[in-house]
Amino acid sequence: MNAPFRYKGYDVATAAQRLPNGLYAANLTIGTPPDNTRSFYAVDYFFDEEHALAYAYRWARMWIDEQRHCA
Repeated sequence: MNAPFRYKGYDVATAAQRLPNGLYAANLTIGTPPDNTRSFYAVDYFFDEEHALAYAYRWARMWIDEQRHCA
């Protein structure tokens, strides 16, 4: 798991879960204090843990930007 970070008022935690087939699933949790939290599991799969974490980080930023754009 990467260190949690804040992006545009959202708390974000990313993780790469190693699967039995050797791939890594990119997972993340996005929340706004105090209790509005959403978790996204296996948004994509990667051969490398670092790539899974980087993708989860990018995916979180895109999701947050889209939410703010639609609001």
